[in-house]
Amino acid sequence: MNCPYIKKCGGCQLGHLPYDKQLKKKQESVTQLLKGFGKVDPIIGMKDPYYYRNKVHHVVCNDKKGNGFTGIYEEKTHHVIRVDECLIENKKADEICMTIASLMKSFKMKAYNEDTGYGFLRHILIRTGHVTGQILVVLVVASPVFPSKNNFVKALRKVHPEITSIVANINNRGTSMVLGEKEQVLYGKGYIEDVLCGKTFRISPKSFYQVNSVQTEILYGKAIEFAALTGKETVIDAYSGIGTIGMVASDQAKEVLSIELNPDAVKDAYANAKNNKIKNIKFVKADAGEYMVKMAAQKQKADVVFMDPPRAGSDKKFIDSVAKLAPKKIVYISCNPETLKRDLGMITAKGYKVQKIQPVDMFPGTGHCEVVTSLVRK
Repeated sequence: MNCPYIKKCGGCQLGHLPYDKQLKKKQESVTQLLKGFGKVDPIIGMKDPYYYRNKVHHVVCNDKKGNGFTGIYEEKTHHVIRVDECLIENKKADEICMTIASLMKSFKMKAYNEDTGYGFLRHILIRTGHVTGQILVVLVVASPVFPSKNNFVKALRKVHPEITSIVANINNRGTSMVLGEKEQVLYGKGYIEDVLCGKTFRISPKSFYQVNSVQTEILYGKAIEFAALTGKETVIDAYSGIGTIGMVASDQAKEVLSIELNPDAVKDAYANAKNNKIKNIKFVKADAGEYMVKMAAQKQKADVVFMDPPRAGSDKKFIDSVAKLAPKKIVYISCNPETLKRDLGMITAKGYKVQKIQPVDMFPGTGHCEVVTSLVRK
């Protein structure tokens, strides 16, 4: 990867290596970590490892002349590097960021300054539908008062008529969190839709949706394959987000229970099930571990549990709750092999045996790797 920002940005830890060497390094790393649990299958890489990120986040800044520009934080600092085109981000999203920055001066729009607390535009978040081509632009602003918002939307859409929705997200807190709680739809529906594994999903600003659509199809395909569903199973999709894995599994299961704590994701999940005419899925807004403890106490059963936790992995409470439910099979989708190793240690101590370990390269250029692991009850 011949990237001009690679030394400062820190986002692509392996970007200096040819792609085949990146894959080799990831394979070695995952094998070293997980070999104690069984054979690690060869990593599945991308045919084209560029411009794959369907979610792009840029910080907004002003230069010394007052012109706007967007970019990303230099590694371990709050210094913003101007980025016009990132080799792993959707090209169109980067173009839109540059257009927004170029419009700022004529609209007297100042970038928010974290040190002084003054300014208006903080961040730009852009989500693109890989299959549908729909584009959602989220302008993270420091105040609910958006001067000339209609004219700004008109000017942006004049350059980019392909934008399908624009949302102002109000974040007036002194925080490193990108998104605030309140939103105002400036144009379109306030969300986009995309197609994944034959199902249509609604994606709103705060929803979790995998950033690499091409590899997600492979990842979820492997997860479903490992579950070996026959149509008779009760399936739990824990940490379910907008319901992607549960809905993909619903075709081959008797019933699916999706458990998710984020209310925005649960709202999207209901809409997704309705749009896809899926009748055998139920959504619960709850902490997955706590809910499963209650299920076990009520002697409820599950045949298969899909778990897709955040980078920090799962925890003892959740794994204890899974063990109490005693499913025949657990399919663990991990975005952090190090926390996966820790969690597999806890799960295997509860009477489960690792069957398959499959790394999938979801994040070319970076040091991250996703791994699907199937476990069966001994």
